[in-house]
Amino acid sequence: MDSFLCAADTALRTLFAKPHAVEASPAEAFAEAPLNPEQKRLAGALMRVNHVGEVCAQALYTAQAAVTRDPQLRSHLLEAAREETDHLAWTQQRLDALGTRPSLLNPLWFAGAFALGLAAAKVSDRVSLGFVVETENQVAAHLQSHLERLPEDDLASRAVVRRMKDDEERHAANARTAGGLALPSPARAMMKMAAKVMTTTAHYV
Repeated sequence: MDSFLCAADTALRTLFAKPHAVEASPAEAFAEAPLNPEQKRLAGALMRVNHVGEVCAQALYTAQAAVTRDPQLRSHLLEAAREETDHLAWTQQRLDALGTRPSLLNPLWFAGAFALGLAAAKVSDRVSLGFVVETENQVAAHLQSHLERLPEDDLASRAVVRRMKDDEERHAANARTAGGLALPSPARAMMKMAAKVMTTTAHYV
């Protein structure tokens, strides 16, 4: 019960409170670029998608930590969630700087990711970790595509995305080392399809 009360607290803080980062944003090393309206809209839309990804990460890790009976794994998941909280704060800061808003569907994204995290964790810890590996690999690839699309002059957003990509790759490697099972091809394909729907929708809504 305590775990699920903590999960409810995380949901409320993720969706309705201003996130606070422990580590300063990589964007702080760069001045805001004088983007034209089209560049600003594109950067804002891409950062909104990235913010949704961090909302989902909070849901995923929180659900998995709530289910596992392994204290070491729970600690590992909660530490990853803490780093994702930094990402959540950094992407929110970029949305504010670019003059745009988070996705209006964030409660839906959180609920869906939480349900998937619960389902994976209830199968086994190794499947749960495998789900982390595949999720983080897909997120890292997605972030790489954003580095190719973000305006070249938006150094602040690019710095945030680059750092997030490095962190996600490390989370995937850690989960694999901890014993994560490789997911079957149909599961990976379904995850990619779901991610495509989410990212396409969040780009606009």
